[in-house]
Order: sequence, then structure tokens, then C-alpha cells
Amino acid sequence: MPELQLRQIARWCDRRVPNQLRDQVRVEYRLRGRSITIVECRPPFMPELGPDWTETRVAQLRYTPPPPDGGEWTLHWSDSHNRWHPAPDVPAASGPGPLLTTIETNPHGIFWT
Repeated sequence: MPELQLRQIARWCDRRVPNQLRDQVRVEYRLRGRSITIVECRPPFMPELGPDWTETRVAQLRYTPPPPDGGEWTLHWSDSHNRWHPAPDVPAASGPGPLLTTIETNPHGIFWT
């Protein structure tokens, strides 16, 4: 996984929520293998049940390592059964930037609910 592109994703997540609201919501990412899952985190609804924040899966970026001329990123969305599907009409990209923009603009209403 390219370190520069991981930092780009981390910065994007960090900018999604203003500092003064981070006790109410955070946007973070989870790295597993070659997949990065973007999650929205919320504090416990009932603190007496525990201190863990809940996570809602927003989107997943998948990285395919490079052949000699460079790797590519693809964007996926999660259905109600937690299965990932390729985002419609979103071509693979050489970096995560265009895919992060698609998540942010949410043209099909499949990422932020």
C-alpha cells in the first residue's frame, strides 16, 4: 500500500469533521490488506452499555498493486447485508483522490445515508 496515498486518505478523513464536533462524530479508516474501509464513528448511545463508539461502514477503497506501470484503486459500497459491490459508473483511478471526491459528493446516494 503506497504510504503517500494512505496519508492522503487519513487527511481526507480528518477534514470531514470540524474539531469542535469530534466528540459527536468522527470519520476514520480501517486498513486490512489492500482494502481501506471508510467508517463514520459515533459515541455510545447509552454509555452504561460501554465506552465503545459505533462504526458505520461508508465506503471501501481497494488497491491493486502495480504491474510495471502503476497500480489502481477501485471504489465499493456496502449493501444492507454488509456485502461490498463496485460503485456504479465510477472507473478505477491511479490514486484515491477521485474516489474520495465521489464518496464526498455521493452522486448515487449510496455512501452517506
